[in-house]
Amino acid sequence: MVKSEVQNIKLRFGIIGNAEGLNRAIDIAMQVAPTDLSVLVTGESGVGKESFPQIIHQFSRRKHGPYIAVNCGAIPEGTIDSELFGHEKGAFTGAISDRKGYFAEADGGTIFLDEVGELPLSTQARLLRVLETGEYIKVGSSKVQKTDVRIVAATNVNFADAIAEGRFREDLYYRLNTVPIKVPPLRERPDDIVLLFRKFASDFAEKYRMPAIQLTEDAKQMLIAYPWPGNIRQLKNITEQISIIETNRDITSEILKNYLPEQQTSRLPALLGVKDTGHKGFESEREILYQVLFDMRRDVTELKKLVHDIMAERAAGQVPHAAEQSVQYIQNPINMVPEQSMVSVPVVNPSISTVSGVNSISKVVADELPEVQDTEEYIEENLSLDDVEKEMIRKALERHHGKRKNAANDLKISERTLYRKIKEYGLD
Repeated sequence: MVKSEVQNIKLRFGIIGNAEGLNRAIDIAMQVAPTDLSVLVTGESGVGKESFPQIIHQFSRRKHGPYIAVNCGAIPEGTIDSELFGHEKGAFTGAISDRKGYFAEADGGTIFLDEVGELPLSTQARLLRVLETGEYIKVGSSKVQKTDVRIVAATNVNFADAIAEGRFREDLYYRLNTVPIKVPPLRERPDDIVLLFRKFASDFAEKYRMPAIQLTEDAKQMLIAYPWPGNIRQLKNITEQISIIETNRDITSEILKNYLPEQQTSRLPALLGVKDTGHKGFESEREILYQVLFDMRRDVTELKKLVHDIMAERAAGQVPHAAEQSVQYIQNPINMVPEQSMVSVPVVNPSISTVSGVNSISKVVADELPEVQDTEEYIEENLSLDDVEKEMIRKALERHHGKRKNAANDLKISERTLYRKIKEYGLD
């Protein structure tokens, strides 16, 4: 494609930049648009992946048909099949009438599945059938429906890892990835950073009716050197902050550095792979404790199930002697341990961890322990596991500035589970 055509597309869809990787992505989108091939757009969060499905749709034979964009990561797992494929009246509680899904609404057009890597496995199987045959079945129905839809998907998930971990179907990946388009991150487009800043500054000056901010040379160099983990979205937000807050419209590096957050080199869980042996402040120690209790909650659920199964077998007279001893140990661990083998352990707060018979710290063990800041007065009395879980989620969201995907990865839970917990604890 000639350079003038690429430039016209940029003007039409508001794409700014001259990086080779960006021009290549636009070129591929234009080449594949007239076909009906599935396209997978990959790239980090905030790079502007949503522009490419629109380019593909507008330059395809389906441009007069519907275009529907669906954020798969924002739909709860329990309702996503209904949202995508529709449902019959009475299919589940609350299904008071028939409903068309997005695939029915987009018939004859294009559907953009953003965050496709977040789809549950059951939905992935349904999507694979649509890609292969153009058929699907509404929730609660046995009738096969047909649809003629062009699918464009986008994700920032590493599919190699997701497939290896069993979170994404390999056959679906190959179906979606018929034509790949990779959008480069902002740090690989250094010459475009100042152009984008200037465009955003002009837009916000018009929006807020004030003079546009300008960068000095040293500020430009600082802007280019910054790694931009949030990519274009982060650059836009920072430009808006500076435009509103700063009265001086000439932005120097001294002013700019106040708006560029420092890069965090480590994340929770802090207990894994920690090599720093220096002094840990109160916040670090407390977050370590929260992470341990957060993980312990899952273990307690599994332990309860194990005890229930063993007790049921014992009532039926099927439990061997070793299993019966295990039950007795779980119910009364102290009485099952020989006195000479008991070792006292330090307790952060008696209200959180108190075991009968273990009420002091062995002097030998205590002398060998590193000095740890006393956190007893800061930890609430009678702290429940619900409180711990809520606090861990709140801190993870604060740490990642409300980005649920990053917070979920930090907590080692799925984004859907995090979404449900946020609703449950009222952390919206």
